[in-house]
Formats: sequence, structure tokens, C-alpha cells
Amino acid sequence: MALKTTIITGATSGIGQETALELAAQGHALYLLVRNTPKGERLKNQIIGKTGNKEIYVVRCDLADLQSVREAADELNQKLFAVNTLINNAGGVFQEREVSKNGFEMTFVTNHLGHFLLTNSLMPLLQKGQARIINVSSEAHKWGKPRFDDLQWQQTYNGFKAYGMSKLFNIYFAQSLAEKYGDKGILAFSLHPGTVKTGFGADIKGLGKILFLLATPFMVTVKQATETSVFLATAPRLDQYNGAYFKKKKKANTSAIATDTESRNKLWAISEKLLSRYLIWPVINAE
Repeated sequence: MALKTTIITGATSGIGQETALELAAQGHALYLLVRNTPKGERLKNQIIGKTGNKEIYVVRCDLADLQSVREAADELNQKLFAVNTLINNAGGVFQEREVSKNGFEMTFVTNHLGHFLLTNSLMPLLQKGQARIINVSSEAHKWGKPRFDDLQWQQTYNGFKAYGMSKLFNIYFAQSLAEKYGDKGILAFSLHPGTVKTGFGADIKGLGKILFLLATPFMVTVKQATETSVFLATAPRLDQYNGAYFKKKKKANTSAIATDTESRNKLWAISEKLLSRYLIWPVINAE
């Protein structure tokens, strides 16, 4: 039986690293999309050493740099025939407003636009592989609201709200992928991994830091946090849940605004427009 080909972003630390280890142990051929290539190579060797699986590859991809995302997608399109699983795992929270080299607010581009560009640029491979697309979201989406009049947070910036909005967008994106490509064999999901005992959010200050510390007794281990991602990547017969949000390996409820079809469609249209210079639509829309 052929190996399943899986692509994962943000694999060099935390949940991404543990997810990569688990899937490698289950025999997946892994493509690790990483910002820091030397760190990615070290992880590759670590995975091979622990699992004996030599089908581990490193591809440079900085999700905050859209040209880097485009180049990574081009490399994968040239190397691969099909992709069976794409795990959009990478994410970031930024205490202060930062702007990427392409001019986008960092939370928005890292957590949403970069993955939107990557996923759509790989769509021919994903369709050939009848793929599962898994977006790592968060219960933080419940404090997120779409700010279509100020997606770049130029008027006032709040790191927690920016993060919550981006996690809401992860859910919208999975729903839209299920709707647009479900009849082509694509399954798309979003998930909450749990509040995790990692270095994520270590730079948070003020009220956010207090809330983070209060949540500490309820945090899960990194291994526990990977369980839902691995479940969605490997469990059979998930077709009936296409587009759904998961928590603890079960379908879960989202905020009411996460079910807003009008906002979801608006996000897709805006994302297309913002990424028009990087997206190649004849390739993306190929049957």
C-alpha cells in the first residue's frame, strides 16, 4: 500500500512537532513546511531516528512571506503527484501590531492569508489525493469578530482580538473548502487542540498574561493536544462531518458568528482579491 503523503506547517515546535512524529510513526510520507530550514533538518533527523521512517522532507515556507509560500507551493507541485493530507497547523499571536514584508498585519497573514494561499495553490494535488485539509483553530474564535472594515488593524490593535478573528477565519476557511470542493473528494475540518503547555503565547503581557496563567491548571499536554489533528488525519468515515469543527476528537459547537455564511463568503472573496498577485487561478481551478 502506498504511503500517505502529508504536508504540515509549523512542525518545528509544540503541537506541530508532536503531530509530525505521530504521523511519521504511522507511516506517512511527511513534508515539513518550515520557516527555519536548519531547524527543520534537525527535526527531520530526529523523526527518522525515533520512527525509522525515512520519508521525511523539509521545504522552506514562511507563511508571513507570501512569495515564500508561492515558492513552496511551486516546489511541491513539481515534486508530488498527489497529497492526501494538509495540516494547516502554524500560527502566531502578536502582542504588538507588526507588519509583514508584503504589508499585511502579521496575525492576519500568518494565521489566515498564508494558509489560504498555500492551500489553494496546492489544490490540484489535493484533489488528486482526495485529501483531508485540517485547520488548527482555537476556542479563541469565540471572542473573534470579522473586522472587514479594518482587517489590518490599522485603527486600533488588540492582540487577543486579532488572534480570535484569525481563528474564526480558520473555521470559515474549512467550511468554504468543504462547500467548494466537497464534490471533488476534499474533506476539510477545523479544530481546537486545547490550551496547551507550550511556549506559545509566552510573550503575552498585561491582562492577557493574567488570563493565560489562570488557564494553566486546565492546560493539556502537547501529546494530548495532537490527538484531534491525528484523529482527523487518520480516522475512517468522516465524510458526514465535512466542514465541521472538532474538539477532543468529536464534532463541537462554534460561536454563532462562525456559522454566518455571508461573512464566510465575504472572507473568501476578500482573500482572493488580496492575494491576486500570488494566486494562479487557472491552476487552482483545474479539474
